Amino acid sequence: MQYCTRCLYPENHPIGITFDDQGVCSGCRVHEEKDGEINWEERLVELKTLVDQYRSKNKKGYDCVIPVSGNGDSYFVTHILKKVLGLNPLLVTYNIQYNTKIGIRNLANLLTKLDCDHLQYTVNPNLVKKITWLAMHKMGDMYWHCLAGEQTFPVQIATKMEIPLIVWGVNGWLDQVGMFSHWDKVEMTKKVRKEHGLRGFDAELMSDPTTGITPKVMQAFIYPKDEELEKAHVRGIYLGNFIRWDAQKQTELMIKLYGYETTDQERTFNKYETVHCHFNAGTHDYIKFLKYGYSKVYDHAARDIRLKRIIREQGIKLVKEYETKRPQDLDRFLEWVGMTEKEFLDCLDSHRDPRMWEKNEKGEWSRKDSVVNHIKDKGIDVVRLDLTDPHPYVKTPSREPGLDDKLILTGRIYMNERNEYAVSSEEEQK
Repeated sequence: MQYCTRCLYPENHPIGITFDDQGVCSGCRVHEEKDGEINWEERLVELKTLVDQYRSKNKKGYDCVIPVSGNGDSYFVTHILKKVLGLNPLLVTYNIQYNTKIGIRNLANLLTKLDCDHLQYTVNPNLVKKITWLAMHKMGDMYWHCLAGEQTFPVQIATKMEIPLIVWGVNGWLDQVGMFSHWDKVEMTKKVRKEHGLRGFDAELMSDPTTGITPKVMQAFIYPKDEELEKAHVRGIYLGNFIRWDAQKQTELMIKLYGYETTDQERTFNKYETVHCHFNAGTHDYIKFLKYGYSKVYDHAARDIRLKRIIREQGIKLVKEYETKRPQDLDRFLEWVGMTEKEFLDCLDSHRDPRMWEKNEKGEWSRKDSVVNHIKDKGIDVVRLDLTDPHPYVKTPSREPGLDDKLILTGRIYMNERNEYAVSSEEEQK
C-alpha cells in the first residue's frame, strides 16, 4: 500500500486520492493553496458581496439557511454569517438520533448564545432503524441516513421556504483528499451530494418494499426536483472557499466566545469534532477501519501535519495508539439496530477492500499493510513540513458530569442558568 510521504493517507482512501512524483498526496498539495497565492482578505470581501445579494428585501425574513448539528463548525459558520456579516440565518438540523448529552447541550447553547431560529426534523425512529439495518447489509454503512438527511433536509427547507442561499462549512472532499481546488470554488449541488456524499446510493436505491422501506416513507431523504430548485433559485456555497479553514483554531475561538463543550473520544485524539454523535468516532469509524484499514485518527493526524502542529512520526504514533481499538459503543449500536456482532462483521466482510485485507484458511482477516510500516519511507525528509504551531486539543469542563452512555432521541433546545442539562426529566438529570 502506498502512503503519502507527508501526511498519512493511503492510496485506497474511499473518496479517492492521487500522488505526485514525490509521493505527496493530492490533499496535501491542495492544502498548500491555503498559504499560497490566495488572498483571503479579498475572498472575504467577495463573500460579503455575494451574501448581500441574498439579504431579505423586507429585512424581516431569513437571509440564508445554515445546516447545523451543534458541532464546532456549526458554531463557526453561524458566527461568521450572523455576527460578522450581519445576516439573519435560519438554522436547520436533521436529527441523527445518535445524540450525546454534550451534543444536545452544544446545540441548545448555539441557538441561545447566537440568538437564532431553528428547525429540526426527526424521522420516525423505527424507520431509521430499518434503514440503518438495510444500509449495513447493502453498503456496510451505519451512517447513510445521517449523510442523506443532513444533505437533504436543509435543501428541502430552503426550497419550500424560498430561502435561496444555503451556507455549508468546508468541502470535505477538497479538504481531505484534494478532489477539488480552492480555485474551483465548488458549490454544493444535487450531483455532488449523490456522487460524493452518498456514493451513488440515493433514496430510490435504498428503498426495499420487503422491509417496508418504500419511496412514500423516504420523503426525508428525497432531494427536491430540479424545477423546484430552479424556482426557488437555491444555491449552496461552502464557507471554506472564502475563509482559510482551520477547524482547531476556529473551534477554540468558539470555546472562548460561546462556551462550546469538548470531550475525549474513543478512537481519536481530536476532542473537538463529532462530539454530538455517540458513534461517529466510535462504531462508525470502526466500520471504516474494518473496510479500508484506515480510520478517523488518520484524518485528524493528516490535517495536523499539514497545519504544522505535529510531525509525521507523531501522527504514526497516534495511529498506532487508536486505530485498532474495538469501540465500547459497538454493543450499544448492536442492541439499538438489532444485530449480533457476527451479523455485523458478516455485513462488512463483502465490503472489505482486497487491497488492504486478506483472509486466511481459517477465515480470519488480517491487514496486508499499515502506515506504521512506512515510518522511514524514502523521500519523507524532502517533503517534510517544519513544526511551527504545536498545541494540544483542550477538553473543557462538562456542564453535566457523569456517564454519557445513552442515545438521546431529542432533548432540551434552550439553555439558561437554571437549565444546564441535556434531557428534561428529573430522573435522568440525577
